[in-house]
Amino acid sequence: MSDTPPFAAHGRALLLGTILVALPAAGDTPLPEEALEAQRQQAALQERIDAADEATREQLRELRELRDETRRLAEHNAERAPRLDRLAERLESREAALNALENTREALPGLKRALVERLARWIERDLPFLVESREARVASLEQSLSDPELSEADQLERILGAWRTELDYGRELDAWRGYLGREGERRREVDFLRLGRVGLYYLTPDGREGGVWLADARQWASLDEAERREVRTGLRIARDQRAPELLTLPVSQPLERRDDEEGAS
Repeated sequence: MSDTPPFAAHGRALLLGTILVALPAAGDTPLPEEALEAQRQQAALQERIDAADEATREQLRELRELRDETRRLAEHNAERAPRLDRLAERLESREAALNALENTREALPGLKRALVERLARWIERDLPFLVESREARVASLEQSLSDPELSEADQLERILGAWRTELDYGRELDAWRGYLGREGERRREVDFLRLGRVGLYYLTPDGREGGVWLADARQWASLDEAERREVRTGLRIARDQRAPELLTLPVSQPLERRDDEEGAS
């Protein structure tokens, strides 16, 4: 049994309770000013960190968008590159054509004159068929070159048209009635037969006289009876009065020499 009186133990308990009541709770202890400042700095630092993280995420998002856009542009450029190359070639070709066109325009007057003069020389050396109409065509071309109402395009078209007509003569089988001899000379009416530019023949209406033009001699040579019959057959073929067939006739000029002339002209 303890020697301490009961009231003594009770007094100690009461004193301890008084001490506990007198001391404030740990959470109620006021923080010093340094601690508060540290907390504020910590909070501000955290806000800056959070803001930096958000800015970094935004930059990363923009970077990914730029990367995707760059890839799309690269693919688009790769697809359009061949087309752009073709367009560049076309532009270069057109530029070259324009430069050539300018040079052609400067040379066009001389070119037109040369074409007309060359056509006149050709008719002069050619077989003497439809001479008056062909020479009249050349004279008309010469007049058109000095006609201010005609554009250069119209003049050139007339010249080219005349050349096309002359070239077509070389592919035709033709027959017509005309006069043998030039105007102002003694002339007589005959039937002409032309085999392209290979042979030119005539036959009198009664069939008793006929001739072949010799280009080398620049004159007519007489045909014998058998050759005149061939000319008569050729006239009927040209006039669609008989089916085509092989004709045996002398030619007006050597084919080898004609080919050489056309190649050199």
